[in-house]
Amino acid sequence: NLVWYCIWIYLLNYKTNLMKKLALLLVMITSMGLTAQNSTERNTVTVTGEGKVMVVPDKVIINSRIETEGLNPTDVKKDNDKIANDIFKYLKSQGVPEKNIQTEYMNLNKRTDYNTKEETYVANQAISIKLDDLKNYEKIMQGLLKNGLNRINGVEFSSSKIEEYQKEARKKAVLDAKQKAEDLVEALDQKIGKAVMISENGGNTYPVMRMAEMKSAAQADQQTIAPGEMEISVNVNISFQLY
Repeated sequence: NLVWYCIWIYLLNYKTNLMKKLALLLVMITSMGLTAQNSTERNTVTVTGEGKVMVVPDKVIINSRIETEGLNPTDVKKDNDKIANDIFKYLKSQGVPEKNIQTEYMNLNKRTDYNTKEETYVANQAISIKLDDLKNYEKIMQGLLKNGLNRINGVEFSSSKIEEYQKEARKKAVLDAKQKAEDLVEALDQKIGKAVMISENGGNTYPVMRMAEMKSAAQADQQTIAPGEMEISVNVNISFQLY
């Protein structure tokens, strides 16, 4: 029994010493990693890059609204529905897909003129119309007005290749950041190495030129919008190693 007790004590001490050695080794490895990380963070240069691409839009979304007013709510709603039906038929006749025509909302409200005390009912139906070919805008807009559309809430321009242009802007942003980093360290007679951190701050897409004044239906031969160009921009932050 004494022999087995001695063996057990020896193994226990050996295990304890081994665990201490492993813990010490782990601390040393972690410390070395943190030291290397801190060294890397100290020996870096961080810059912001911006990439821009100018694009001519080829698609447009017409945010429109049908508004009718009268004394009888039933008649007002019926008039509004008839105009909407005529507009849907017209758009389909022009080859606009059903998926590109969407009713955003419908409402019927009482309106009171506090000067005359007269009460009327107003029906509204908002319709979003997406045209995949911007060249059809003038013709379709005049057709919509002739079929009873009487409100335009706004026109939004877009591109069918937006993702492709965003990739191009992203590459330009990275190259811009690299050039800025090189310019910064050149005066110090140093060079940049590989990128150790990169993040994208998001981007923006907006038209440079807004919608022009809309003409009347009688001026169908005149241009009613000036889409101009869209600016697609991307911003990135990059940290480069410094040598």
